[in-house]
Amino acid sequence: MATVESINKIKQAYNEQLKKVIDRLAKKVQDNGDISVQKMDENQYVHYNLAFCVAEKYIADHFLKYSENKSNLEKNMAAIFLGESFQHLRSELSSRMNEYEIPPEELNELFSSDLNHAVQELLSKDLYDHVAEEVSKGNYGSLDTDDYQDIRDSYRKIAEEVVYPHAERVHRHDEFVPEEIIQVLIENGAFGLSIPEQYGGFLDSFGNIGMMIVTEELSRGSLGIAGSLITRPEILSKALLKGGTEEQKQKWLPLIASGERMVAIAVTEPNFGSDVAGMKVAADKVNGGWVINGVKTWCTFAGYADTLLVLARTEKDPNLKHKGLSILLAEKPRSKDHKFHFTKEENGIKGTITGSAIPTIGYRGMHSYEVSFENWFVPDENLVGGEAGRGKGFYLQMAGFAGGRVQTAARATGVMQAALEAANRYSQERKVFGKEIYQYQLTRWKLARMAIITQASRQYSYEVARMMDQGKGNMEATLVKFYASKLAEWVTREAMQIHGGMGYAEEYPVSRYFVDARVFSIFEGAEEVMALRVCARDILNQAVSSGVLT
Repeated sequence: MATVESINKIKQAYNEQLKKVIDRLAKKVQDNGDISVQKMDENQYVHYNLAFCVAEKYIADHFLKYSENKSNLEKNMAAIFLGESFQHLRSELSSRMNEYEIPPEELNELFSSDLNHAVQELLSKDLYDHVAEEVSKGNYGSLDTDDYQDIRDSYRKIAEEVVYPHAERVHRHDEFVPEEIIQVLIENGAFGLSIPEQYGGFLDSFGNIGMMIVTEELSRGSLGIAGSLITRPEILSKALLKGGTEEQKQKWLPLIASGERMVAIAVTEPNFGSDVAGMKVAADKVNGGWVINGVKTWCTFAGYADTLLVLARTEKDPNLKHKGLSILLAEKPRSKDHKFHFTKEENGIKGTITGSAIPTIGYRGMHSYEVSFENWFVPDENLVGGEAGRGKGFYLQMAGFAGGRVQTAARATGVMQAALEAANRYSQERKVFGKEIYQYQLTRWKLARMAIITQASRQYSYEVARMMDQGKGNMEATLVKFYASKLAEWVTREAMQIHGGMGYAEEYPVSRYFVDARVFSIFEGAEEVMALRVCARDILNQAVSSGVLT
């Protein structure tokens, strides 16, 4: 085990150095006391890496705290994670001294003999070997959810017995989610996990952690046909809880919780991904309601969904930008097809809605559509928040997306766990040069690091879920989504690599894990936008608001 002395030395240096870096960057990009996005954009690479380094630091701090009363396995995992994270920071700063404005003597202190010795102790071969040995026995670390063991056991069984048997077929043939899976989730209350009990849900009983556990276990079975099914209702539910009228909550939330209504999110537009302020889809006021015109894209589950959360421009003044957007609930018939076309006449207005599924390399089953609205009527009662909600759609949507982002971390964790387990099994079955792949030190190092990353992501995402139960954690939700999404690609890539040629074949599901993991850094907010516009900006703003800059 790593010594407490070495861990404390690194923690102290880590805290002090990161604070200096943040303070200097905050001073550099201030404009009249505020953080200037324009100035940040002059060196996006530095601010992107700042966000990643801070994400690792937050996760490392929590992992160490979490592991205090755990087994030696988890203590070693947390120590290695701290050592790797600190080493990443040192490497980043040493390669860009001038951009971070670090004096040579300060950098030398960061590479002092004491710190070098501490890093070597935390990253020793013996620690990795200990972790790998436990992983080989199927010990991936505690799940630390004793209060939620029943719900975990229930959904793990669903994932293994109901979801997994369909996963490969649906992925290979780009089929739709089997009705059996949707019905089992309805019967088990999955769609009500983000909804308070007064509206027919289970949020009061399980909190956001319950939702995370269910998402993680279902994603372990399959991301495309189970792991993402409860994300869309969660986004709409949080938007309604944040800004919907009481009448809207009473009507919609019980319908969502029971699974009677299926939900999709229509926010992204073909020419405006994360640039919400520039969105063009319009909702024009008419007698008794609104008519929507325009095209949305990447609307996952939009075919089967009968209720679409549509972020549309209800205010004509282009200078209002994101303040001119509102959320409307557009209703439509269900379809399991790759294409749909529906027409209706309502309130004397003839309207059409069409959709076409976008072919994707992974994340198949729910289908992601491009959806076109032509004079599609939505009644006044479906404007979220009513008149008071006009122009507040961006803020309500962001309230929903914060939950969606931490849930993405859970989805990434589930896929990483599935990939880790598959790689571990294969490494002990497959022989190369007369011995199992597992016996080679490089394989053991990979398995150890895969397990550490997965457990670190899991435990910090649970911590963020606890924050969100208290009405906090929006920035942390983005940080853990950013980190887990990015590292899921490495974990699934290495799982695929351990399988060798069979990893590239369609005979093993590990290739599905790899292409599914690629979507995490794109949906629920592209990682570049999340890192620069949310994480780095908030981090620098906190430095300014603390009043310690000189």
